[in-house]
Amino acid sequence: MPAPIRLRELIRTIRTARTQAEEREMIQKECAAIRSSFREEDNTYRCRNVAKLLYMHMLGYPAHFGQLECLKLIASQKFTDKRIGYLGAMLLLDERQDVHLLMTNCIKNDLNHSTQYVQGLALCTLGCMGSSEMCRDLAGEVEKLLKTSNSYLRKKAALCAVHVIRKVPELMEMFLPATKNLLSEKNHGEILHTSVVLLTEMCERSPDMLSHFRKLVPQLVRILKNLIMSGYSPEHDVSGISDPFLQVKTHHLLSVLLDLKVATNTETSKNVGNAILYETVLTIMDIKSESGLRVLAINILGRFLLNNDKNIRYVALTSLLKTVQTDHNAVQRHRSTIVDCLKDLDVSIKRRAMELSFALVNGNNIRGMMKELLYFLDSCDPDFKADCASGIFLAAEKYAPSKRWHIDTIMRVLTTAGSYVRDDSVPNLIQLITNSVEMHAYTVQRLYKALLDDISQQPLVQVASWCIGEYGDLLVSGQCEEEEPIQVNDLYVLDVLEGLLVSNLSTPVTRGYSLTAIMKLSTRFSSLNRIKKVVSIYGSSIDVELQQRAVEYNALFKKYDHMRPALLERMPIMEKTATNGPSETVQTNGETDSTILDTKHLPSISQPASQVGFLKHGFSIQTCAHFRHLNNIQPLNVIIPPMTAYNKNGLIIEFTFERSNPNPNIAVITIHATNSTEADMTEFVFQAAVPKTFQLQLLSPSSNVVPAFNQGSVTQVIRVLNPQKVRCYCEPRTHSASDLQCIQAINFYLSCVPGESNPQPCAS
Repeated sequence: MPAPIRLRELIRTIRTARTQAEEREMIQKECAAIRSSFREEDNTYRCRNVAKLLYMHMLGYPAHFGQLECLKLIASQKFTDKRIGYLGAMLLLDERQDVHLLMTNCIKNDLNHSTQYVQGLALCTLGCMGSSEMCRDLAGEVEKLLKTSNSYLRKKAALCAVHVIRKVPELMEMFLPATKNLLSEKNHGEILHTSVVLLTEMCERSPDMLSHFRKLVPQLVRILKNLIMSGYSPEHDVSGISDPFLQVKTHHLLSVLLDLKVATNTETSKNVGNAILYETVLTIMDIKSESGLRVLAINILGRFLLNNDKNIRYVALTSLLKTVQTDHNAVQRHRSTIVDCLKDLDVSIKRRAMELSFALVNGNNIRGMMKELLYFLDSCDPDFKADCASGIFLAAEKYAPSKRWHIDTIMRVLTTAGSYVRDDSVPNLIQLITNSVEMHAYTVQRLYKALLDDISQQPLVQVASWCIGEYGDLLVSGQCEEEEPIQVNDLYVLDVLEGLLVSNLSTPVTRGYSLTAIMKLSTRFSSLNRIKKVVSIYGSSIDVELQQRAVEYNALFKKYDHMRPALLERMPIMEKTATNGPSETVQTNGETDSTILDTKHLPSISQPASQVGFLKHGFSIQTCAHFRHLNNIQPLNVIIPPMTAYNKNGLIIEFTFERSNPNPNIAVITIHATNSTEADMTEFVFQAAVPKTFQLQLLSPSSNVVPAFNQGSVTQVIRVLNPQKVRCYCEPRTHSASDLQCIQAINFYLSCVPGESNPQPCAS
């Protein structure tokens, strides 16, 4: 066969390919020739063929058929063959393939070779792809080379030892004696860097090693001092910085070892200097230094924000975001620089700056920060609007200086980015407006004006519809004192709401809000006939939800008109629950299948059975549809009076009830046991059982002894959850049906020892 082409010629040929298909054809042709050479056991050109195969592998083409040829080259006595063979093994083999175990013996022989360069090849290969089995077999040879006087081999042996420790941590102690003199090496370019890496790995993996190497701290400090104070060294100087890589690794090792003050006068005009300063900052933060030193570190990060390099600015923002909770005041000093980063063109920097800006908001800077963030919300990309709007909502809720400012801010968000806000923004704003009684007239006027300008922002339209339905009479009467009232009558208001019903921009949820608002206005406006006509029209709507509402509203007009004023009263003050109950399902814009209705405004007169059934099964779900959009808002809970569960033989057990906060679906029952007899009741035990559909948590009692003569009591807390309960409506000042279910479903068992007699059941 003719001699195969050289690697250089193959590279030149492949680069002449004009298309990917042409390149693949060249590669396939050359691979076929290499396979033929391998089958004929051509030892002369095996090294050349494997080298070409490795080049093809780097281009992304399969080269697995050359794995065994790499092992043959490793076993060769020629250094050039070994070099290509070991390189091929590092590229084509890994510990997941059993083939790599075949070269364990070859590596062991080469580690004991008389030539240092052959030993270096073996160390590099073992440190690159050695499996745990290989590391166990060859750790002894690595440890011997780590003690050699040859700096070339010691450097490679230290790096190989790092890999061995990562694969087999229990072999760490084997290398402990060899590490004693590593830091005393003067040639820091070859030995010190790898030695610091090895010591760092050992300290991070073993607390015992961490304690052992703490005595090296003075030596590490001297190394840093020598690097900073030393003059120009052409071998290790990078942009005027003496061996920046060793400085970074030494800083990191110091941060691992102990609480140590580290400072530097490194120049920041070069990237290498910034790398050292950044590692210094990480060291200060990791070792929990005193406040003055942490302020120094944060000021370094603040200078990074002024750097032209985007990577440095991103690193600074990320680091400040991690430290803002612990060093809030120090980070606040750089607030203006951080806000300026919101204008950066890089999206990564912009997002980090936005997150950090929200972390800096407090009661003192809320107005200024919100002004900047609202400007950012107006001009940022759509990908940022949802997160930015949510952040503004949370910050305004926590630090709002006044309710008017709070309402204005959230309305500004809805008008700017209403289509991007979270689904819970509508009920949250409704809850805020409802609780701000003095702002009702101002709010409904602002929202009405916003509707006249733009109806494309659906959350804004939904909130405006709800408010007009609730406070439309205030809008028409012109009672707004905060700004000049607008001149509007009930016909104009109904025109706007009817326009929302027919608009192509309105979603089904928005139409539901609008229809309910019109229905609510039937008790506030005089245009009753017009409202009846609108409601009757949508009784045949193709939207099932809208149709069902309209049908039941019509039934309310025709059969239950005497109930309408009470049912359509204004919403009471509402409190916001932290979490949704287990039986509540959240849908778009807070719409749920669970109905929450205020029992205080239900008619207290006795109703016929047909009316009561209609109230429970129809009107509670549809007529008060705006209630069910508020899945995370509930009226104030009715107080449940205490009850006596047991009173016999001098033992009285009383139950007191309360709602769990933040989950109102959990009934918290506290039992109080008192003893009116002349002797203490000892070994008091209270046990309870509930149906399988309930969940019960029985906490420990305050004592197991009930004192005599009512001189004390034993208390115990029971938490009961009924995840499948159905909400029912009852008269005010009475238990709800779900509460009674919880109480009646608890079967309890008492046992105690009255006086000195034997234990016996006291109650069941």
